Amino acid sequence: MKASCNIIIEFDDPKKVKTILKSVKVDDFDFVKSKIVKNRIESTIESSSVSSLLHTLDDYLACISVATKIVDKN
Repeated sequence: MKASCNIIIEFDDPKKVKTILKSVKVDDFDFVKSKIVKNRIESTIESSSVSSLLHTLDDYLACISVATKIVDKN
């Protein structure tokens, strides 16, 4: 069984979105495919099971959250 999820996260600043994606992209490996579209990060997460997908999704969103908080402080 294959599970996948598409995520779109919109930001208010195109410069911010580039910094955030650059921060989290190093952990994408084969599980996550991310790109910038205008001021959004569009990601597709794929996994071999729903439980693995949820784990990867949780990790990815946590990384986005941390990166956003760091960028917001600067």
